[in-house]
Amino acid sequence: MARVYNFSAGPSCIFEEVLEEASSQMLEYGDSGMSVMEMSHRSDHFEEIINRCESSLKSLMMIPDNYEVLFLQGGASLQFCMIPMNLLYKGSADVIHTGIWTEKAIKELNRLGKAEVIASSEDKTFTYIPKIDESMINDTADYLYICQNNTIFGTRYAELPITKGKPLVADLSSCILSEPVDVSKYGIIFAGAQKNMGIAGLTTVIIRKDLIEDRKNIPSMLSYKVMADNKSMYNTPPTYAIYICDLVLNHITRKIGGLAEMEKKNREKADILYTYLDSSSLFKNPVNKEDRSLMNVTFVTGDENTDKDFIVKAEEEGFVNLKGHRLVGGMRASIYNAMSLEGVKSLVSFMSEYERNK
Repeated sequence: MARVYNFSAGPSCIFEEVLEEASSQMLEYGDSGMSVMEMSHRSDHFEEIINRCESSLKSLMMIPDNYEVLFLQGGASLQFCMIPMNLLYKGSADVIHTGIWTEKAIKELNRLGKAEVIASSEDKTFTYIPKIDESMINDTADYLYICQNNTIFGTRYAELPITKGKPLVADLSSCILSEPVDVSKYGIIFAGAQKNMGIAGLTTVIIRKDLIEDRKNIPSMLSYKVMADNKSMYNTPPTYAIYICDLVLNHITRKIGGLAEMEKKNREKADILYTYLDSSSLFKNPVNKEDRSLMNVTFVTGDENTDKDFIVKAEEEGFVNLKGHRLVGGMRASIYNAMSLEGVKSLVSFMSEYERNK
């Protein structure tokens, strides 16, 4: 079996040790006599899995006691409407616009209230993170919304914005578990699992308990209150995705050594790739250096045909899913937690060889 180096933006590569453990338990989990895929979400075995997953996440991210962890469905995209449904009272929220994912969130927010875009990096094709100060935050805003890591354009918040006391709501889909975060600085953290937490189908929401209120005018399936009261099991949760997430959390804790060690590994990988790009005469990274993502490294040659040729030749050598987002073009190497240092070094070696031969 020859495994490729998978640089997909999501669903993305998973730690091989996690895949091996899941494989060993595919036919029977523990002494259950069945696969996790087959067991009831109300069974003792699955209750053990979901409780352990929640406990592991709280421990790994040092989540304070005044926060609730929810395991939901619908992807991070469902949160674009679920958040305003549950948090809008005055009718508007402030948004820092940094790309396609905030654009989608703005669209959904405007269906339910008003999105006040207080800063945007659209003027420079989202290649930087705009700075804000307290004077820009609206007194009537119910919360401040950001996408902390921009998967498509390859930017990240090196520092969180000032909120002027407003709850900070942040999409961490492409950077959760990549480094330590101070959860107490957020009102809501949400993330699709398919990049750093496991497989598609699971969305994790970490929400401050005082933000969970009983909103009678929204459907039960879209109510944080209903989901919290039912311990994420108002309906059948994404059982296998939660199981895989539990394995990933255990791997990061026991094999990696926690999020501080995970960050060291991620910074080493990113530094190797960015250092090469900064020295290259063929490949360029367009993002402001201080705003560069540790997870999604974008680059271009400046020639569309050369970009296409590079992508084809890279795939032939086992470097797959390097094509940039369809709306942006160019290339993108998503170097999430499970991407090995060896994979990044091998990619840089191939890029150097490609450049020499051009």
